[in-house]
Amino acid sequence: MLGNMLGAMLGEAWHAMGANRLRTILTMLGMVIGVGSVVLMMAIGQGAQYAVAQTISTMGSNLYMVVSGSTSAAGVRSGSGAGPTLNVSDADAIAELDAVTYAAPIHYGRQQLVFGSNNWNSTVVGTTPAYLGARSWTIVSGYGFSESDVRSASRVALIGQTAAENLFGADDPIGKTIRIQQSPFTIVGVLGSKGQNLDGRDQDDTVIIPLTTAQRKVFGTPFQGSVRVIMVQAASADAMPVVEKSVTALLRQRHRLREDMNNDFYIRNLAAAADSAAATTRVMSLLLGAIASVSLLVGGIGIMNIMLVSVTERTREIGIRLAIGARQKDILTQFLLEALMISVAGCLIGLILGIGGALLINAITNMVIVISGGSVLVAFAVAAGVGVFFGFYPARRAAALDPIEALRYQ
Repeated sequence: MLGNMLGAMLGEAWHAMGANRLRTILTMLGMVIGVGSVVLMMAIGQGAQYAVAQTISTMGSNLYMVVSGSTSAAGVRSGSGAGPTLNVSDADAIAELDAVTYAAPIHYGRQQLVFGSNNWNSTVVGTTPAYLGARSWTIVSGYGFSESDVRSASRVALIGQTAAENLFGADDPIGKTIRIQQSPFTIVGVLGSKGQNLDGRDQDDTVIIPLTTAQRKVFGTPFQGSVRVIMVQAASADAMPVVEKSVTALLRQRHRLREDMNNDFYIRNLAAAADSAAATTRVMSLLLGAIASVSLLVGGIGIMNIMLVSVTERTREIGIRLAIGARQKDILTQFLLEALMISVAGCLIGLILGIGGALLINAITNMVIVISGGSVLVAFAVAAGVGVFFGFYPARRAAALDPIEALRYQ
């Protein structure tokens, strides 16, 4: 019985919408634009979050960079990383701390790579095998160098994708010899691609060689064993504050710094920078969704205005219905269904246009677009809620009409 009544009401609502097709379409247009905008903006915002998350994952997780201090000569102070305040033994001591997974000493700089008639300026990183573990960096071809290569200062190298393409083109670089600072290095492995980091720098434009080889053959060091950076990976995100305190205390003790003396090193939390970038994209996504939601509000107001006009035009019809036994609840349900049908129909069309627009943007610009089921459901639920909310007042006004006054209405 209830199903038959509801079916009849839906039929009446469909008939009423069809009687004024142009007005119904114009009313629906507000919901179409609103829902389409929300879906499109949320797809762009979530795509930006995904892109940032992917970039963050390439850096490695739970990382600290311990950078050597500055120097001062004749009143001129250098920047961080210029002073010889860190060394390999510091890295070995840090690696023994609780909750530290990797501690990789690093000495790096830009150098010209030469292979035959080709040359390319790239970042050369002198480090230990722990560096690849801390960065979660895979080797897609060949193999990595070992601790024995570090101890013997072997002239072997791992090459990134960008550097390999510019030096070797489509050829396999494994086994080939390049020159760095006139010293020959044999390529033993090709690194997996990581893309750009948060600073926009190409992480694949690099060559990784044993630390001792970098110190003796490429860069040189003012003091034996000194390094510019030590990369430290904590065992978990929860352990990072403890690791930072432990590293600070250890290095101050090893460097014999009194309580009134400043640190001769700097600790940079890469996870904090990554979290900041992720938070920025989340705020941007919410802002885009909020701006697009204004269109839904405008669409809802349009539905309310048209439904008020419809109530006025159908006053005599309402009076007849009430006179022959229709209850106020029936009139209220009838007009609510009409508002809901307009809202849901506009929502469905808006979803199609929003998803289509997102896919079109992805095809044209290669921008990362993420269309999640959650965002679609939220847009649909909000649109339905807007229809009910803004349709309730006109429906209630129709249900409250006096039958006699309604029948007299001209």
